[in-house]
Amino acid sequence: MVAGEGSLRPVRWRGLPRGGSLLRVVLVAALLGLAAAVLQTPAGCPPGATPAPPAPAAPSSSPADGRPNDALPLPGGSVGVPVRLAEPAALAVLRPGARVDLLVVPAGTAAGEATLLAPRALVLDVVGAGALDGSSALYLALRPEQAQRAVGVPEGSRFAVVVRG
Repeated sequence: MVAGEGSLRPVRWRGLPRGGSLLRVVLVAALLGLAAAVLQTPAGCPPGATPAPPAPAAPSSSPADGRPNDALPLPGGSVGVPVRLAEPAALAVLRPGARVDLLVVPAGTAAGEATLLAPRALVLDVVGAGALDGSSALYLALRPEQAQRAVGVPEGSRFAVVVRG
């Protein structure tokens, strides 16, 4: 009778794996560790980054399309453009439905040399008005030619708005 079959005697391990067997054991262990690390990493999280805690839920609910309840739909013939203002405090007075004049001060010019990019642009949404981390933005409905000028300004240019009545 072979030891281990129908017997209660312990089976002895013949020693550590050697050569090719040792390499296979090390590779399997490394792959299992990598798989565990990948499964524990949140989706969209860059390597080495720690996930941020979830933001508290807003008191108002969002519809199925993920757009906040107070955001306006994009009017026909318009293009939605996100704009980061040079002075984010201005976002505190803006609401969806407001009309603003979009101005740009190109990089390297004086503040008094602002250029009007889009008169009476419709504010679609204001995101992160109280955020201090630079994640705040103003979403405007612009005509396609205005949108091209807005996204084509040189890097370092600053945007500003004048609130219309």
